[in-house]
Amino acid sequence: MTNDSLTIKELTQAVGGGITPRMVRHYHDLGLLPQPVRSPSNYRLYTHQDVIRLQRIVALKEQGFQLNHIRHILEMEPEANTNANFIAQLQQQYRAVMQQIAQLRQTASALEGLLGRDRHCQIMQAEVLAQLKLLEVETQVGLGGLAELWHGLDAEVHTHPEVFAESLQHILPDLSQRSEIEQHLISQLVLACGDVSLVSFMRVSKGANSYGGLNAIAASRQALSSACEIVVDIPTIAAAIDQTRLVHLGCKVTTLIDNPHITTAIEAEVEFWQHQQWRERLEKVSQGCIVVIGYAPSVLLEVCTLINQQKIQPSLVIGMPIGFSHAPAAKRQLMQQSLPFITIEGTMGGGLLAATALNALVESLIEKPNCHCYSKVMSDEC
Repeated sequence: MTNDSLTIKELTQAVGGGITPRMVRHYHDLGLLPQPVRSPSNYRLYTHQDVIRLQRIVALKEQGFQLNHIRHILEMEPEANTNANFIAQLQQQYRAVMQQIAQLRQTASALEGLLGRDRHCQIMQAEVLAQLKLLEVETQVGLGGLAELWHGLDAEVHTHPEVFAESLQHILPDLSQRSEIEQHLISQLVLACGDVSLVSFMRVSKGANSYGGLNAIAASRQALSSACEIVVDIPTIAAAIDQTRLVHLGCKVTTLIDNPHITTAIEAEVEFWQHQQWRERLEKVSQGCIVVIGYAPSVLLEVCTLINQQKIQPSLVIGMPIGFSHAPAAKRQLMQQSLPFITIEGTMGGGLLAATALNALVESLIEKPNCHCYSKVMSDEC
């Protein structure tokens, strides 16, 4: 054994990331790692190149790539990065993954149909579950019986309005380690999009993450209580936020791209790139404001740049733009900031979710006022 060689244990320690010797041996079997040379005592010996390759595997795996995808990526020659056959292969793999997601989504929907029942539906639910165990579905008659069971279960929803809190209680993952306000925030976001998987992608800075981000919940409450400015990227978000509570808190709402004709992510992105005035306007937002971005990923990228340059200092950034390349990159940059943030990793997002996140924070601070007048001059009834 030379001084430059590493044992399998030393290799895993050098790479970190939770890698174990068993995983390394599995990667050998899959062809992800080349077979190492052996010492006279038959120990595996690794080099610095093995460390680099294993680090690449770990990094790609953390980004969500499956092991078979990683093998193809590592085997690709540098000059073949745009190889049409490789791109076609990735597209085929992507379609296969999406098909699996669709099948799992169907399964999840069936389970949600049983589990997501409020108290009023639970008597009928118990009867359906009892009959479901005995149901013979190998024949058309059995399939008809299954349809009747579902019809009976669905008929119960006509007898009362849905109690959303009770429905969510049975299908949300365990949130007991999160604060009550964060639980409410997550619940509202799930209700806004109807997708419980969103919980796995929610990122709320806690003050103890790897990037040192401050506690988003505490920061938002302090800022809102101080009548901070709310800056949204386009008018669509301004129309969706809770103006009633914000008026009572004294928070002014400012629309960055103040063009009523801009209503989509595509339009917002083009508008921000084509007109320098919006970038200049972003540089002038007040210190301690809350920035809410639900459409243009370039706005969030610019926010991160200005924060790094210490030109702006918001108290909180709610970053949930839509997009398939720029948006995930912008969110990754946001999560590296030391300022408080709330985001949804990956491509998920949108103006409704961004507005819902702000509304949930505001709702936790002030009960819904009886007065619905938004103007400064209140009517006699108010």
